[in-house]
Amino acid sequence: MSDEVDGSPFARPDDSVTGSFEPRLAQAPEPHHVPPVSAQDAAAFAKPYGADVPFEPAAGDRLPPRHEPLLQPVPRQLVEAFAATRTGAPFDPEPGTRMHPTHPGPGSPWWKDDAATDPWRDPQSPFWIAGPPVFDGDEVIDIGELVEPGPEPDDGPPDDGKLNRRRGRFGFSALGLVLVAALVAGCLGGGVGYWFSERAHRILTDPDIKIAQVATPQVRPPGSVAEIAQRVSPAVVSIDVRTSDVAGSGSGVIIDKAGYILTNNHVVNFGSQKPTIRVVFADKSSAPGSVVGTDPVNDLAVVKVAKTSLTVATLGRSDQLAVGDPVIAIGDPLGLRGTVTAGIVSALDRPLHLSGENGNPDAVIDAIQTDAPINPGNSGGALVNGAGAVIGINTAILSLGQSANGGQAGSIGVGFAIPINHAKDVAEQIIKTGKVVHASIGLSTRSVTDGSRDGAYVVQVTAGGPGAKAGLKEGDVITLFDTTLIDSGDALTVAVAASKPGSVVTVHFVRNGVAKSAAVTLGSD
Repeated sequence: MSDEVDGSPFARPDDSVTGSFEPRLAQAPEPHHVPPVSAQDAAAFAKPYGADVPFEPAAGDRLPPRHEPLLQPVPRQLVEAFAATRTGAPFDPEPGTRMHPTHPGPGSPWWKDDAATDPWRDPQSPFWIAGPPVFDGDEVIDIGELVEPGPEPDDGPPDDGKLNRRRGRFGFSALGLVLVAALVAGCLGGGVGYWFSERAHRILTDPDIKIAQVATPQVRPPGSVAEIAQRVSPAVVSIDVRTSDVAGSGSGVIIDKAGYILTNNHVVNFGSQKPTIRVVFADKSSAPGSVVGTDPVNDLAVVKVAKTSLTVATLGRSDQLAVGDPVIAIGDPLGLRGTVTAGIVSALDRPLHLSGENGNPDAVIDAIQTDAPINPGNSGGALVNGAGAVIGINTAILSLGQSANGGQAGSIGVGFAIPINHAKDVAEQIIKTGKVVHASIGLSTRSVTDGSRDGAYVVQVTAGGPGAKAGLKEGDVITLFDTTLIDSGDALTVAVAASKPGSVVTVHFVRNGVAKSAAVTLGSD
């Protein structure tokens, strides 16, 4: 290989160089130029206050540990308030020493739970906690000799020797002042509030105000519901009934000044138990009542009271009623005394079979049907026409079920009353004789239809009775009782009950498809 390479950057220099390669001497560095320090930089980065050593240590020197913070002198008041406690040792331990645990000192003041462990109580403590402060009562024990006081501040109070002992932060005297101040503030606030409330009250109210009111008399023309109710209500009473184990109430109508009251049998008749009856009048006075007599067949009874100056009801004629006539029901439904409801006559001559209560037999009445609301407790009350005359005794209602408490449900607009014509005859018999005599035909019947006509099917004929004497037989279907159409067994019962014993009636019937008739002389039972 050739030793010379033309143009090579690694070729040997010219022929004057014969030895091996030698490094060239490095050029000497240029002198280092340090710009002067500005006044601002000197002020910002100058030697800290109180430093006695050069700002930069000599080469190879080690920085000794420093425990004294480079801080401004602490004012004497802060030193005395937050300096280390009396422990017998300097506030700062020597470098390298270990801080031994100390037992808990006296308790912290009641207003500061962490006074004994608060590191910020000593402004000269850079990073560790001194021993707990020593409290004596409500004052801190003198610690002036344990702290190196700093220079007095220019604006602080002069040291007159009274700062060596510091009073408790919140002594009993200060507490008393606070309580007194709070009391005064409360009294002042209460007084101001009372003054404002009275002033506001006088602004919003006026004790001399009088609201104008003029007389506006209500016009109640004769025949109006209000006029009739005011006139008839004093003649309607409430009847309270009690036995040893049953209590109830109903209504009644005063029909005579002697103290006779007409009501329903089921209101006062409890079978073998003799009830205690008290009658309460419209003026809220009351008197004991006695049962004069009862008629379970027609569900009527008469009660008498020993009381004078009674308002007697005017009795009308139920045979002059027409469907659609206005009527008013007055009574004590559900114990609500003096209740008035209004409606019309919904139907007439409605045969109604009533189930017997308290051991009484079933009753069948020729009822007046009305939509005037009637409820339990209306029984025995008055059904009054547009002239204020009593034309019926409220007796029963038709309901769809039982009430929530197991009793009879309220009105659904289908109520029934006993016509006053029939009730008056029964009441007169009871007052005169104490009992009622009923007409009898001597037959037991049930409702039936043969597909073309309805009637009362004769189930049984009483031997020797009026029906048997007239030639009626079992299996006959009675369709007419005098002029009264008979379409059910109850209709025949009602027609017979409306007749008088001993009267002769013509009975039309069908036997084996053949229409027949017979004259029957009614008996009595």
